Amino acid sequence: MIRVSVLYPFKEGGKFDHDYYRDKHIPLVKDKLGSALREASIDKGIAGGAPDAPLPFSCIGYLIFNSIEDFQQAFGPVAGDIMGDIPNYTDIEPILQISEIVQ
Repeated sequence: MIRVSVLYPFKEGGKFDHDYYRDKHIPLVKDKLGSALREASIDKGIAGGAPDAPLPFSCIGYLIFNSIEDFQQAFGPVAGDIMGDIPNYTDIEPILQISEIVQ
């Protein structure tokens, strides 16, 4: 299985609407990706790793697929719809990482 992590770095003065992301964007992603998407979850950043450390990420979204091929086949045709929704909740450019789940 693979995990697609969508990381939104914290940006001073940046916009991130967590309610929209949770209530509108993730349901859109689930609808567009269909049965290829096994699971989706969200982490809302609240603190850095040490006292008074800056927050590294405002939000991280996680999408689970059986394989990278399943992700690519599901995402390719709907990428414009999903990516086009980003300005509705943030002005932060996301970073994507695809990882193999090993445990």
